[in-house]
Amino acid sequence: MANVGDLLRINYLGTRTMRKTGTYRVYMQSNYNIGLVMHLLNHSSEAMAQTDLVLDQASR
Repeated sequence: MANVGDLLRINYLGTRTMRKTGTYRVYMQSNYNIGLVMHLLNHSSEAMAQTDLVLDQASR
């Protein structure tokens, strides 16, 4: 992913970016099911799962 980012001249693209994007998409498509996100990411708390969500302050 970092190589793709380099080719596109995007210095923040990496596997962590993909994890956050995937988490956000699952969260939105599941009608904000944080339990599903927790399960998919193997997290034991909502707080841990929320660290992988890309939400701005207004949407929290």
